[in-house]
Amino acid sequence: MEEQNHYYLMDLLEEWVERMLLESGVGHETEIYLRLLILLFGTLFVAGLVYLITKKIIIYYIYKAFRKSPISWDDVLADHQVFNHVAHLLPALLIRELTQSIFRDFEYWSPIVIKITDTYLAIVTLLLVFAFLKVIEFGLSKKDALQDKPLTSYFQLIRIILYIATGIMILSIIMGRSPIYFLSAFGAMTAILMLVFKDTILGLVASVQMSSNDMVRVGDWVEMPNFNADGDVVAMNLNTVKVQNFDKTITTIPTYYFITNSFKNWRGMVESGGRRIKRSIFINSQTVKFVDPESREYYKRFHLLKDFIADRQKEIENHNKSLGLDENVLINGRRMTNIGVFRFYLDAYLKNHPNIRQDMTIMVRQMPVGDDGIPMEIYCFTNTTSWSEYEAIQSDIFDHILASVKFFDLEIFQEPTGNDFIRAAEKFKELSKKKKEKLDMEGVN
Repeated sequence: MEEQNHYYLMDLLEEWVERMLLESGVGHETEIYLRLLILLFGTLFVAGLVYLITKKIIIYYIYKAFRKSPISWDDVLADHQVFNHVAHLLPALLIRELTQSIFRDFEYWSPIVIKITDTYLAIVTLLLVFAFLKVIEFGLSKKDALQDKPLTSYFQLIRIILYIATGIMILSIIMGRSPIYFLSAFGAMTAILMLVFKDTILGLVASVQMSSNDMVRVGDWVEMPNFNADGDVVAMNLNTVKVQNFDKTITTIPTYYFITNSFKNWRGMVESGGRRIKRSIFINSQTVKFVDPESREYYKRFHLLKDFIADRQKEIENHNKSLGLDENVLINGRRMTNIGVFRFYLDAYLKNHPNIRQDMTIMVRQMPVGDDGIPMEIYCFTNTTSWSEYEAIQSDIFDHILASVKFFDLEIFQEPTGNDFIRAAEKFKELSKKKKEKLDMEGVN
């Protein structure tokens, strides 16, 4: 009934325009074209008026009502201007409905205009759907459970599918064929599409695998030497992963390389709350020796070694006596060494350090001897993962270690410098001079 009333009103309007033109003395042949122009411009004017009213008044007050409402999610619709596309949709629907009546005497142009308006409607509808998708993506990204998920990749895939579907729909409208016809021909284009969308397909597969296996999240610290990437993941989408390096440069890596190439993710370290210290100092092997009674008494003055020295010495003496060994010779039986006592001191120092995690591995171990001396490796975890705090704690620990070495009659090994050779030459020269003076005095006597 409403459609009949609509066409009835259009017929009355056309008859009124036709009568006005004929009464003005316009010929019948000319009247047809003038009537078309008048109705066409009138329709465009009304469509423009609908557009302005919809955008400037209705949508404005809708957004205003959204922002005043106590509900928070509708504010997102207003912030992203979702309903702006409705202002384009209504005039297009109006023009399409009036086209058949306006071009009643021009059957050739009527289908063309309908195809144009239908195409426009398809594009505007696509933009409206994209606007809603953007709002949904924004809302999901704010949820704690989804903040580390590659939502952008999935929404990009949805947009690509909608682009393809809309493209098929537009071709169907323009060529006047069913969408099934184009879908059937779509199989023949698969090879071409796979070539064109190769990176997108690989990125999609990689995104799904990364998400299902929880390999990378936004905010993770990753290290990929092949791309000189070492920093935090700041963005993930269907095709690329952006890594902000610690020098503030941005490295863009194709998503699928995170599946095909190896990389290091430091997330486990951050989540554990402790960062590993694994560094060695090198002891001069020439300074290693047995601990004599005098040194043993000296070590008892160290707070961290007091109980250890007494207990270990008692254990050693009982062992040696049980074997009936001659303890006057140091090499017989078991003996403490200065490097062994130093190793226990470092272990005790770390176990009493306030910034070292006591629930994680703490170890001081002696590594194989090399050209640089005897490596003494410190292995432990700080109670913070902050880079600056970690480096400060590590530096403080090794400051203490380097300063305490001399208390155990040990030396840190390091390669000689030019000054070392100069001092050695000067000392040799001085000794040679003294020796010569001694020989001269012996010759005089």
